[in-house]
Amino acid sequence: MSPRRFAILDPAAGISGDMLLGALLDAGAPAAWLTSLPDRLGFPGVRVEIGRVLRCGIACTKVSIRLPGGRSELPSEEYVAPGPHGHDHHGHGHDAADHAHARAETHPHSHHGGEEHRHLPELLTIIDRAPLSAWVKERASGAFRLLCEEEGRVHGMPASSVALHEVGAVDAIIDIVGAIEGFEILGIQTVYSRPVALGSGWVRAAHGVIAVPAPVTMRLLDGVEIGPNGPVIGEATTPTGAVLLRVLGHGTPPTHWRSGATGWGAGGRDTEHYPNALRLILAETAAEAGEVVALSSDVDDFSPEYLEPLREALTTAGALDVQIWGTMMKKGRPGFRIEVICDTAATDRVTEALFLHSTTSGVRRVSSERVTLPRRQVQIPAADGISVAVKVLDSPAGPRVKAEYEDVRRAALRLGRPAIEVAREIETAARALLAETAGSSSQPLKEQG
Repeated sequence: MSPRRFAILDPAAGISGDMLLGALLDAGAPAAWLTSLPDRLGFPGVRVEIGRVLRCGIACTKVSIRLPGGRSELPSEEYVAPGPHGHDHHGHGHDAADHAHARAETHPHSHHGGEEHRHLPELLTIIDRAPLSAWVKERASGAFRLLCEEEGRVHGMPASSVALHEVGAVDAIIDIVGAIEGFEILGIQTVYSRPVALGSGWVRAAHGVIAVPAPVTMRLLDGVEIGPNGPVIGEATTPTGAVLLRVLGHGTPPTHWRSGATGWGAGGRDTEHYPNALRLILAETAAEAGEVVALSSDVDDFSPEYLEPLREALTTAGALDVQIWGTMMKKGRPGFRIEVICDTAATDRVTEALFLHSTTSGVRRVSSERVTLPRRQVQIPAADGISVAVKVLDSPAGPRVKAEYEDVRRAALRLGRPAIEVAREIETAARALLAETAGSSSQPLKEQG
């Protein structure tokens, strides 16, 4: 995963699991990956339905989970307090496990028509046995632990006793695992979020109506920035959406960034007054010029095999560049010089990461000015529906192109071809696209963040 690339969630109309899955597909994740997920999780016969819909004129991707026999988790029935013109029934609505949790809030022990229920230990076992990466397993398991812990606190019961009925449990696993793995598929490790809308009014649960946001949703959003509801009426953010913000979120987006691909994921209802959809923006850092801080340190007691994890930790913390080379320390000891360039706002985070992930006892910091060529990004389709990001540097002699390594590597693995060949083809296609558009428009190919 490229540390320079990240995602920004824009939940101005709220967020749910199915909305995020749709946004990931719309932003470039392959449909075949998601449709194969139920089998990999051990749910034969469960189908993922993918469609294109409009939400207030915006084309979005809609994802629905169907159990054998066509069963699915229906949107909750929402009610809004009367206003000057009577009742307004334009509920927000999402399909999914989201509502399994919302209904459980008034009576967690209630059984839906005698359906099978699943508890936390079983959910964790399903995730552990599935062919998923350690990165995905860690975050998916953490999401279910957090979800059941907060449900348990609301109802005064241990997390292991919280039960999800069969339809909601399957839906929740696919939503949560799929959303997390979807970012991995896109090569994204860091996810930021704009303020999230909660919605307004009342939502029907098992034994009456409860005010929006539901109690467990509010607990799950602890520490997450809340935004205005705008025209959103009904439940905007569901428990599944809230827990995904918690386990994936890195807080508010950086001050400067550049937009890449954008995806829209549709919610269950088509409302009249606002797009019931989640926007996902794939972006990269933008620091063409400005003040930066150079950090440096020398170590002579650090194992070389941990240099790459150190580099990853530094870039995740906000480093713009990391250089490491061998040096000769005092008394003839071999060592390493570590030099890091970062934005001034990230200085403390990067310094902390350097202390945490290396054996250094001191870090030198020098402020300086950094000037680089303006850069942007274009998306070039490869075979099998894979999209590869290509960095474009606008030099005085014309544009320079370089395919992003992580995207090339993922495409090469899926296609079974040498990475260098894939990179050459993608860069050739990028040059052709730039030449084609150079004379037709003075606007940049991608919106600037």
